[in-house]
Amino acid sequence: MFKDLDAILSDGEGYTTEFKISPDKTIAQEVCAFANASGGRIFIGISDDGQIVGTDTSNTARSRIQDTINQIEPQLPVNIAIHENIVIINVPQGKDKPYSCSKGFFMRSGPNSQKLERNDIIEFFQSEGQIRYDSIVQGNLSVDENFNDKAYKDFLKIAGISEVLPRDAILKNLGCIELVDGKAVYTNAGALFFRNNSEDMVYQHATVVCGLYKGTDKAYILDAKEFSGGIVSNIDEAVLFLKRNLKLGYEIKEVRRKNILEIPEDALRESVINAVCHRSYFEKGARIMVEIFDDRLEITNPGGLPKGITSENFGTLSVTRNPVIASLLHRIDYIERMGTGISRIRNAMTAAGLDEPVFNSQGFFKVVFKRNINNVGKDVGKVGKEVGKENDIFGQSQTDIESKTLQTIVENIAVTIPELSQVLNVTERQVQRIIRKLRDKKLLERKGGRKQGYWEVKK
Repeated sequence: MFKDLDAILSDGEGYTTEFKISPDKTIAQEVCAFANASGGRIFIGISDDGQIVGTDTSNTARSRIQDTINQIEPQLPVNIAIHENIVIINVPQGKDKPYSCSKGFFMRSGPNSQKLERNDIIEFFQSEGQIRYDSIVQGNLSVDENFNDKAYKDFLKIAGISEVLPRDAILKNLGCIELVDGKAVYTNAGALFFRNNSEDMVYQHATVVCGLYKGTDKAYILDAKEFSGGIVSNIDEAVLFLKRNLKLGYEIKEVRRKNILEIPEDALRESVINAVCHRSYFEKGARIMVEIFDDRLEITNPGGLPKGITSENFGTLSVTRNPVIASLLHRIDYIERMGTGISRIRNAMTAAGLDEPVFNSQGFFKVVFKRNINNVGKDVGKVGKEVGKENDIFGQSQTDIESKTLQTIVENIAVTIPELSQVLNVTERQVQRIIRKLRDKKLLERKGGRKQGYWEVKK
């Protein structure tokens, strides 16, 4: 029956193999441990050192083994086979994990079965998706405490949800609150979207940290921001940070120019949203990191691939770690339900003629974009040749100083007044007058605040 029995005996006990001389009381524990792991086989009638000693293979003996296994909850179908004087229990990987017996929860670890302690059980439930972080109810957080009415109103407007029902009814339908003893309290998802957590940082681990470095390591920090608003605000702020600090070039077609971010904005936005939506919020010692180096951009979130996603089906199969968060983002068109985010990132890079990003899912999930900043803005010197002396890339007559100002801003949308003063070799007051002229001509617009904003050149 088992042509590979000699090989099994030679290999000895392991992650999927257990030897027992007789069917003792630990059989249920061993079966439970295999079911909670990847499945395995228990060979009864073989000693620990791989010697065949034989055991009772009668129907009565098999019935007693089955009765022992039947105590496992939930019920687990196993196959009991006979090979000469050996009983083989074939244990499948359980479909309804976790499984327990009268002695508790057990898990296979290497060649041994270990009993799970309290924290192990909690971690196991989390990893198996039996506990969803975003659905957990925070009974001590009243909805009226630090409620962000603006975030709520903005969400309803974008999602197209009318306020026909009372606020709490809408929030409950969205999975954002529950009623506990007649009091409306947040779920984690509700708090992450509609609570002013920046005031007391109850959800400190849910912030997004952005960093800009000089060089290829973290030795010299040029800029750093930590965003601690709601989930939607954090996404928007992180994308804005990237747009401010990545290089902007353009391509010239006839007399019009097209701004080109060195990494496509679609790819950046999808990557940030993916990190916020699919991170493991149970990991409270780590943050989502958005980090710009001279040679690369890294976006990292705690938690590897969700259970059910492997390296083989990554990018083609959709499994949601935080279904309520995903549903809320879907309502405002930040994500699609079909799980196309990874494909959209890859397609955006391919369309731009850039290398696909590298994905790493060991413990943390990381997407790495290669930067090719030497090529960004390489067509700046072609402006005069392409459109003539009287008109620049914006198709309107301007002085040389105004053209140079716009071209400098195209190359660096976060450029400051003092930096422009140095590039143009004029005073800061003169720069301000040039800026005012360009804004009056509706060729230039300021987005965001003085410290975190950026310039946008208009066509």
